[in-house]
Amino acid sequence: MMALVDYGMGNLRSVEKAFHSLGFPASVLPDPDLVAKADAVVLPGVGAFAKAMDALTMRGMDKVLREVIEEGKPFLGICLGYQILFGSSEETPEVAGLGLVPGSVRRFKQTPGLKIPHMGWNSVVPRKPDTGHWAGLGAEPYFYYVHSYFPVPDDRAIIAAETTYGDDTFAAAIELPNLLACQFHPEKSQDAGLRLIRNFLAI
Repeated sequence: MMALVDYGMGNLRSVEKAFHSLGFPASVLPDPDLVAKADAVVLPGVGAFAKAMDALTMRGMDKVLREVIEEGKPFLGICLGYQILFGSSEETPEVAGLGLVPGSVRRFKQTPGLKIPHMGWNSVVPRKPDTGHWAGLGAEPYFYYVHSYFPVPDDRAIIAAETTYGDDTFAAAIELPNLLACQFHPEKSQDAGLRLIRNFLAI
């Protein structure tokens, strides 16, 4: 069973529709006990870092997410569902994230003419194009973004792809043995996004 974690802040229907279009039914689950039993877990997210952590904690979902990732179950984090894997965010420095990936989340530098949030299509440069999760996507695929903050992993070796916006080049995606997490929205990125999801499912 593929679990889409429902904690009140995810773009669930678009993600669910993307999985269904690929022939992989995914269940929207608000129950942490059911998420714990899933074969794979997807954590979407839209909104604020602190509210997301509050919502996860209130539902007991924070403990379950730590468990499924540490157990090695396949995990996909999207946008805010990527950011809260880290220990902290400049958005609300006093609120701790899940702390599963060493690093922090930072805000884009304010520069003349730069629009924040970063919204729209932007190229993504995979470090290993056309392999693994990035098979069939070419050297510089385009994905859809909506965000003002981006993660900065302590270990740059886990960065799978990068994007440049303004003066910042940031980790568009990270990979660990059982985990793919991305700042962009694959469920809103048309063919490239569906290809990435298909590759995740295949791996």
